Amino acid sequence: MHIDFTDKRVLVTGGSRGIGRAIVEMFLAAGAKVALNGSTKESTAKAVSEIAASGRLVAASGSVAEVADCARIVETAVAGLGGLDVLVNNAGWGDVTVLGETTEESWNRTVDTNLKGVYFMTQYAAPHLKASKGAIVNFSSVFGLVGAPGSSVYGAAKAGVINLTKAHALELAPEVRVNAVCPGGVDTDMLRDMALTLADSVEEGYAILSEDCTAQKRIADPRELAAPVLYLCSDLASFVTGSVHVVDGGETVD
Repeated sequence: MHIDFTDKRVLVTGGSRGIGRAIVEMFLAAGAKVALNGSTKESTAKAVSEIAASGRLVAASGSVAEVADCARIVETAVAGLGGLDVLVNNAGWGDVTVLGETTEESWNRTVDTNLKGVYFMTQYAAPHLKASKGAIVNFSSVFGLVGAPGSSVYGAAKAGVINLTKAHALELAPEVRVNAVCPGGVDTDMLRDMALTLADSVEEGYAILSEDCTAQKRIADPRELAAPVLYLCSDLASFVTGSVHVVDGGETVD
């Protein structure tokens, strides 16, 4: 069955690259109108110009770590799209530091981007999504489910996203469905940086990461995360809310 989002209005945070970029492109391919959020005007404008989606793409720049920016992002998206049917809280940031080495700056940026941003983007988008009986997908992480050295701050924020998802699914019901996705290893800038801490090349680092951490023995393409997002926002998932979807190639099976 083909998932059709013709004329649906979608806002994707962190949409200028990586998983977010793949989500934007897949929604556009399914017929949606999309507001692409990047943290800066420059990164947002660059992505919009590269995608070139025949007037169905709106730039909505701003940092989700700033509450005032969250309000402006939603306002820009709603004005440009004519309303809102879907919010994808994808924007994220993380610093690999172990206990004793984390700075307050790193803590604040990680928690504000990954957790506070999800909360306030949802708060500002909620009235529009209630009006359209829409859907929200929040990005957590496998590190929100399991612990790992160097991921304590990031993991705590992502675990918080899971709780927000469940609470907001209840608070926004029955008009708005709210679900979460927990990615495992995905080919993004952040994972490439991690791979280079393990080996001399990204490919060698990915081999190390995928050998021990996934049943499928590989790193995911960002489009493999975009597809479950479209499902969760579609009518195929009309009875799915408050759920956590692990998309990790089997990393957390055991």
